[in-house]
Amino acid sequence: MHRWLLYLLSFALAAAVALWLTPKMRDAALRFGIVDRPDGRLKTQREPVPYLGGVAIYLAFLLSISTTYALSADVLGILLAGSIVVLLGLLDDLGQLGPTTKLAGQCVAILVLVKSGLTIQLAFLPAPVALLLSVVWLLATTNAFNLIDVMDGLSAGTAAVAAAALLVVADWNGRTASAAMLASLAGACAGFLRYNLPPARIYMGDTGSLFLGMSLGALAMNNAYTEHNDLAALAPALILGVPLFDMLFVMHIRWRRGLPVMLGSPDHVALRLRSWRLTTAQTVLLSYVATAFLGAAAVGMSLVGLRAACVILAMIVLSALALATLLRRIDMRL
Repeated sequence: MHRWLLYLLSFALAAAVALWLTPKMRDAALRFGIVDRPDGRLKTQREPVPYLGGVAIYLAFLLSISTTYALSADVLGILLAGSIVVLLGLLDDLGQLGPTTKLAGQCVAILVLVKSGLTIQLAFLPAPVALLLSVVWLLATTNAFNLIDVMDGLSAGTAAVAAAALLVVADWNGRTASAAMLASLAGACAGFLRYNLPPARIYMGDTGSLFLGMSLGALAMNNAYTEHNDLAALAPALILGVPLFDMLFVMHIRWRRGLPVMLGSPDHVALRLRSWRLTTAQTVLLSYVATAFLGAAAVGMSLVGLRAACVILAMIVLSALALATLLRRIDMRL
């Protein structure tokens, strides 16, 4: 019970700080002109919306975890790596960072995590393979949350729900530090959402999305899933499945069109759903529900035998392929 009191305290403190700090970041962004301006193509909001919400998320998380839990080596590694991507994101939000430099900075942050001992730990994988997969995984999660941040409330809310699912797994494995950090992340996102739900009064920008992706990727990796079957090693990919699916889907569509995969385009899952029949609020809520469902499925995979885990995974993969097929039929070309 005392562990859950710690998690509740971490969540509440982060949420309170984010609630207090986010409007201040909004005022600062407006004062210095750090805003996202409509361009009539991808940015379709009616008026400029300030950035710097990611700074509020990061500071709320930092203050919460530093006052509620001891700063062990892995905690410090995540905080330092998170600080690096926050600086990268801030520079990018200010328009001073190219994609190559941003990728290089992410690799530096990943090096920090690796030096802190945060890599994929699977007994059936050789160490070099585990290291390579760790790098690929962290790059994927970091950029997936960056790419999914295309709609009010989408990235922050999805991150909060995913953090809650990862918290359950972390506590189940006795990883109190990871669970407390996940509670703080969820709280910071919840406080920020007060001002980011449609219609958003502030955006998190790359500052927030890169931080959330890197932190959740590292915390998902710093867990145990394979006690009952080795296939459950895929559980983290299910928990973060909504942004990962969106990233892979968008990259596939752009590749099929002969476009650079990093070029901005309105091919995201959320934008296609909104263009189809759903409102912004309905699309965002559906993403939260999908993340909760995938989180429950991932926990289930970790608790059952290999045969049942195969059935769960097969159903999810087939559903994802069917969804991708339907989404491809929606014409989003500008």
